Amino acid sequence: MVEKEIESNYLNETMTLKLYQPESFSPLYKYHICIMQDGDDYYQLGRVATLSDKLHASEEINNTVFVGIHYQDKYDRKKKYHPTGDQQQAYIKFLVHEAVPFLDDLLPTYHMGQSRALMGDSLAGTLALMTALKYPNTFGKVIMQSPYVDETVTEAVKNAKNPHSIDIYHTIGTAETAVDTTDGKQVDFITPNRGLNELLKDKGMSYTYHELEDGEHTWKFWQKDLKRALSTLFG
Repeated sequence: MVEKEIESNYLNETMTLKLYQPESFSPLYKYHICIMQDGDDYYQLGRVATLSDKLHASEEINNTVFVGIHYQDKYDRKKKYHPTGDQQQAYIKFLVHEAVPFLDDLLPTYHMGQSRALMGDSLAGTLALMTALKYPNTFGKVIMQSPYVDETVTEAVKNAKNPHSIDIYHTIGTAETAVDTTDGKQVDFITPNRGLNELLKDKGMSYTYHELEDGEHTWKFWQKDLKRALSTLFG
């Protein structure tokens, strides 16, 4: 694990990037990049580092460097990831105009949208989709696990200019009917996710959708699904 810091002009704060490279990492090869919002959760609860080692060893995924970016607290997370969050647009600009150029300078990457993925759960998955829809030439792959879907999200999909260049992997659990949110409410996630599935299917992009049987809005189910997610988009 390598930690790097970026002084973000868009967010006016120091952002920490935690990079996990394959054991066989060499500057002689080129690498895909998978940027994970909720980064510490993906490392600790999703066990992405261990999974990366296994999938690289068995050659089930191409050379990929995982990059985790975490939030300060649940309020900071909502400001940055929510479709109508105060800092959402600034955070997207940080990813596109600061994080990506920094990683392209640091690592032997392909410098192509199709070699860069955004991955996230819940609100972080929403942010991944919203960012790629707006900047499909920068991020050509999206993994979203149980994303939050509202009218802002569906409108962004309907109005997307170049969605066919994005590969999307999308899951939702069939038990996600009353999910607790930051503001103390319970929200039905599965119905709007099924609506999002219909919208994305009609867009004619490379799109994979799974409903996790009895799946709840927890890491227990997201972690189990990660192997399939990564091998689908990076295989």
